Amino acid sequence: MNKQSAEKRKIYTAEFYRGNRIAFLGTLLSTVLVGGVNLVLAWLIQQMIDAASGLEGALSFQQLVMLTIVALGLIVLTKGLNYFSKPHFVKKAMSQFKNLAFTKLMQKNIDSFNRETTADYLSAFTNDATTIETNYVENGFDLLFNLVLMTGSVAMMLWYSPLLTVAAVVFFLLPIGVSLIAGKQMEKAEIRVSDKNKVFLASLKDSLSGFPVIKSFKTEKAIIELFKKENASLEQEKCLRRKVTIFIQMLGGIAGVASQFGTFLTGIYLVLAGYPMTPGVLIVFLDLTANVINPVGELMDLFAKRKSAAGLIDKMAASLEENVREEGEIIPVQLVHGIELKNVSFGYESGNQVLHNLNVCFEKGKSYAVVGTSGSGKSTLLNLLMASHSTYSGEITYDGYELQNIRSDCLYEIVSIIHQNVFVFNDTVWNNITLLRPFEQMDVKSAIKRSGLTELIDQKGEQYLCGENGNKLSGGEKQRISIARSLLQKTPVLLVDEATASLDRETAYHVMDSILNLSELTRIVVTHTLDEELLCRYDQILVLKNGRIVERGRFEELMENKQDFYALFTTAH
Repeated sequence: MNKQSAEKRKIYTAEFYRGNRIAFLGTLLSTVLVGGVNLVLAWLIQQMIDAASGLEGALSFQQLVMLTIVALGLIVLTKGLNYFSKPHFVKKAMSQFKNLAFTKLMQKNIDSFNRETTADYLSAFTNDATTIETNYVENGFDLLFNLVLMTGSVAMMLWYSPLLTVAAVVFFLLPIGVSLIAGKQMEKAEIRVSDKNKVFLASLKDSLSGFPVIKSFKTEKAIIELFKKENASLEQEKCLRRKVTIFIQMLGGIAGVASQFGTFLTGIYLVLAGYPMTPGVLIVFLDLTANVINPVGELMDLFAKRKSAAGLIDKMAASLEENVREEGEIIPVQLVHGIELKNVSFGYESGNQVLHNLNVCFEKGKSYAVVGTSGSGKSTLLNLLMASHSTYSGEITYDGYELQNIRSDCLYEIVSIIHQNVFVFNDTVWNNITLLRPFEQMDVKSAIKRSGLTELIDQKGEQYLCGENGNKLSGGEKQRISIARSLLQKTPVLLVDEATASLDRETAYHVMDSILNLSELTRIVVTHTLDEELLCRYDQILVLKNGRIVERGRFEELMENKQDFYALFTTAH
């Protein structure tokens, strides 16, 4: 891992411990004490065996009973400390880790986010986060426990018999070697599962969002087959990961048994050869050997899983740092003159232009309708004005400031957009309007009135729950919520992208009427609704055709010209 990746990982892993050190230290202490108590129990077993063998100088029965009670008390104490500290540490650690990751995600601008897929983040915050919690956060204490148990057991073995310990260490090299080889394979398997899970989630998300289309086109069978294919691919990769895990555990188990029996047979040989060793020491050596062998076997798996989880942290950190737009200068939050495009061309793919050499000025406080056939570049134009794409050629300026040089937060205070598909979450109407931001009550009520939401509020109330994706609201009500949001932002520029495309004629008319009444704003409206009464109210109509502005003017002028707009209008009627 390079230095840059290490620094990124450090930022995220620091969240595990921020304000969480008491719970961490409690868990750390309880883990060490549990390992220590196991060593005490091994020593106590040796004392009991030697006492039962009648060896001179062995502890009395009463002493053994008292020591057993003390050991049980230590077990209760250490387990109790772990009970109170570990769950709290893990809870806060993962909450803060995911909070930081989500905060980093929300710091991306539209341009950055548009270059990525949401499935990456769905996978990161679900499957990957669970793996990180188990194999990195909790795993650390398991590693510590095994290391304490292993090192303490080796120390006791040296105290009991240095010669037999040397023989045991030689046998221990076998499982340790297996552990070092296994880590890399486990990391690769975990990354492959993460990648497959991302593809599966993307497919599932597409199927759920397109459910109405799937049903209406009777394509359920094909979609089910697609789901089966992606599901089988994911489960196959998980199966391979599981095989890697089992294989690593199998190697560790075989190496452990070989080491344990090898050590015990060596001890028997030394006793038969006259080496001084009590029965209790020989038996406890078997227990201590297990305390080394078992942790070594587990350490193989734990180190491999921790390494793979660290790889997922690095992957998440890298994805959150990708495609981040360089932030520019702070400009005044206002529009004094207007927005100007000079020789602007753009294509989503190299060599395939969608917009060609656009030259237009949107003056402050005026309203503009952008019309044209499907695929003419209308929505793309609005996306460029929102800095959703930065790879255009030419100039886009707000009051003379080049768009690519404007800080994102400044831009979003100048311009807001109403989309055809309105983001509504399962909360109250009030919270959906404010998007959980604090606003003066008078401002919210004013936005409700001006957006035409008064009837909804009177009928259902401000605390009415909108349902998942706003399924308890009509299309017009959702669009009015979007208008109210834009009014609350008090941005001087309002973009409207096919806001009435899915609404009935009457509802569409009332929504557009509300937008056109906002005379203090600069409004740029992409519309397919060619209603004469509404079109006559725009200061200018722009006609796009094949990514070019082929006509512009007021409704009456364009109708008199009898060119492209005239053809669009008459065809629609």
